[in-house]
Amino acid sequence: MKNPVLSDYKITQPVKIADLRSFEDFGSSENKLEKALSERRRDLGDLQNTMYAHGKYSVLVCLQGMDTSGKDSLIREVFKSFNARGVDVHSFKVPTELELKHDYLWRHYLALPARGKFGVFNRTHYENVLVTRVHPGYILGENLPDVTDISHVNEAFWDRRFDQILNFEKTLAENGTLIFKFFLNLSKDEQKFRLLRRLRKKEKHWKFSPGDLKERKLWDAYMKCYEDVLNRTSAEYAPWYNIPADNKPAARYIVASILLEELQKYKDIKEPELDPEIAAKIDEFRNQLENE
Repeated sequence: MKNPVLSDYKITQPVKIADLRSFEDFGSSENKLEKALSERRRDLGDLQNTMYAHGKYSVLVCLQGMDTSGKDSLIREVFKSFNARGVDVHSFKVPTELELKHDYLWRHYLALPARGKFGVFNRTHYENVLVTRVHPGYILGENLPDVTDISHVNEAFWDRRFDQILNFEKTLAENGTLIFKFFLNLSKDEQKFRLLRRLRKKEKHWKFSPGDLKERKLWDAYMKCYEDVLNRTSAEYAPWYNIPADNKPAARYIVASILLEELQKYKDIKEPELDPEIAAKIDEFRNQLENE
């Protein structure tokens, strides 16, 4: 089976989403992809244990994509081999009344991973330049002092917000957070198929919302906003990766491969050495236990 070439997915120059791939299978069956993923996530789990002991870096994994792009199942499958104490997952819904009393990044600060841990954002702070940009009226709910009318939500407003997000991520990176941002690139045809499956299978009805169809009608507007996000906020310290999401097993394998290969570049991530005085008495301690 062919291995992913990671540079094929990293956004390093201006792109058009229409030109980006939404499907990949590496010429392999679903079973082979799942086996390859199993090996990657085992190695990721081992690396996370080392990072936990090392305690100097945290990892923030940001997942963005249209409805049905596979965020939930990707989280389940990629992080299955992690020690539960090593990863925290946060799903960001419509802001609560309390969250709206703070700046829009406040709730994301609260959810950031501690050093030694992975944090996964299922939908992210980028909702604030995606959903709110498609529906600018939502900004009025933030009760901002300089935004009292929809006309104030203009290009200058979005420019400031993009700058704020970049500064937020740069601050995190400069303080030891390794940031990975994954755009789950789902085609419109594949979304239609997945929504129909939710409607056809009774056990999947709970996943369906009429709002999904309303948002689908705004597909082109969302793609325009996503394209702007990719082009304006893919930085070396917090890069975006385009993940072909029409084939879920391949998407999971690509994400796990990127995380593993990029994190393995940090050669300083090692388990701390035991105190010399304790190390010198290891045999003595073992004998004490064996002779109890």
